[in-house]
This record gives sequence, C-alpha cells and structure tokens, in this order.
Amino acid sequence: MPTTLLQSNLPGLNLIHRGKVRDVYALPDHRLLIVASDRLSAFDVVLPDPIPGKGEMLTQMSNFWFAKTAHLVPNHLLDIALQNELPEGTNLALYQKRSVIARRLTPVPVEAIARGYLIGSGWKDYQATGSLCGIKLPVGLKQAEQLPEPIFTPSTKAAVGDHDQNVSFDAVVAAVGADLAEQVREATLTIYKWAAAYAAERGIIIADTKFEFGTDEDGKLYVMDEMLTPDSSRFWPADEYKVGISPPSYDKQFVRDYLETLGWNKQAPGPNVPASVIEGTSAKYAEALQRLAGITLD
Repeated sequence: MPTTLLQSNLPGLNLIHRGKVRDVYALPDHRLLIVASDRLSAFDVVLPDPIPGKGEMLTQMSNFWFAKTAHLVPNHLLDIALQNELPEGTNLALYQKRSVIARRLTPVPVEAIARGYLIGSGWKDYQATGSLCGIKLPVGLKQAEQLPEPIFTPSTKAAVGDHDQNVSFDAVVAAVGADLAEQVREATLTIYKWAAAYAAERGIIIADTKFEFGTDEDGKLYVMDEMLTPDSSRFWPADEYKVGISPPSYDKQFVRDYLETLGWNKQAPGPNVPASVIEGTSAKYAEALQRLAGITLD
C-alpha cells in the first residue's frame, strides 16, 4: 500500500513554508528538505481529501525529469542521503520516496508556463481576445489544437488560496529584468520541447507544463520545486487525442472535471472528493509515472 501523508511533522527542523502540496524545511549550509505531501489542490484551493501515495509519485516523477534534463538546465537537487537529515526517530519509510534535499535558492516570482496546445485558461483567453499573454495567435484555432510552435505564457505566482493570472512577457521583464526574464523563457521552452519529444515516443502528449526557477548567490538560474508532473502539466494519451474537445488526461484534470459539475465557486474551503475520484486520480498518476518514467511504486 502507498504511504499517506496529509501534513509532514518533523520536530526540531525549521518549517519555513507549507504550500499547496509541499512542506519546506530549512537545513544548514543553504539547503532545504522538501516533502511532497498527498494534498491535492485544484483551482488554487487545497482540497480536504488526500490522494494516497501522490507525493511519492510526484517526487519520483520530478526526480526522473530532473535527471533527464540536467544537461539542458541545472536543477536544485543535491545528492545527499535523506536519512542523514531527518530527526531521530522519524519513520523513514513515510518520507523516503516523497522527500528531497535541495539547494536553497531565491525564487523567481513567476510561474513559467510552456504551452504547445490551446487548452485551459489559454483557450479561454484566446476565445476572448485572440491572444495569449500578449502573443497574437492565428485566427480560427480550436480547443486543444496544437499551436504552430510552443510559446512561453507566464503567470503570476499566487499565494495559497489566490488565483494565478496570465501576464505578458513584458510584465516578467518589469518584475525581474530583461536578462533574467529571457533566461527563464529560454529555459522553459528548451525543457518543454525536449520533454515533449521524449513523451511523444511513449504515446503521451504534453499539452502544457509549468516550471519554477530560482537563482543562487551568484545569479545562476536553476529549475526547482517540481518538474513535468501530473500536478504541473497536462498529459494526454496520444491515441485518444482529438481537436475540439478537452482530451482525457493523466493528471488532475480528472478532479477538475468532477469539481466543475458541482457549481462550486472555486473558493476555499474546497469540497470533499468521492472515493471513486480519489482512486481514479491515483490510477492516472500511477499510469503516467509508469509510461513516462518506467517507475511503478508499491
């Protein structure tokens, strides 16, 4: 059975952030201990019911992609044994597959999103304006249609409970400067294009994905947090992909689709999720992990 962890508890360590999914602890020497819980967020609201084993699957998926793309963009992971950093008496089995030791970086305050297909908030913006994040798109595109080329569509980095907002590249330049903004855009599109080609060979379309970046004391850019997981990406089975609909997916769109049937106002508190949706979501995450990374967790 997978482990289940709604909220970490590591006495003696300094908890510096509890996010929608991850709990982050400070370690000496500019390092972090990052624990991926089984919390599930949708529409930027943390739902009350966990997805057992989700944090393990997210961490293993991220670690796989971090390793695969390290030749493209450096990442935050450090090769340090977890058991050496956990408080004495901690249940190692509970934390082993869902935790990493990482560099402590200064976050770049932007959600770095790459889109290869027109779906989600991008589709809504296009319907309203014909553009996306200030980028004029061809007339007549349909829902889920592949874009002529992948585009960088940043958004604000919202606090827990708030909603991200799509912004233009100029807004990113104004926030972080032209040089860093260009580095983030280039890194985002480089990783996305490489990963999309890799996934396509395994029958998976990566419609879009979100990255987070940080810089060290020397200003060097790293990709951090998570990478190309079902929480941060839309994965579509290629053999079920059709233009004009929201395709079935190996990600939390399964939960979003259920929540859209409730008439919920997408504000906290979130509604409970039935067992069938929890089990279905877990199965989709597990299948994505197996198909993309070849990893099967107990």
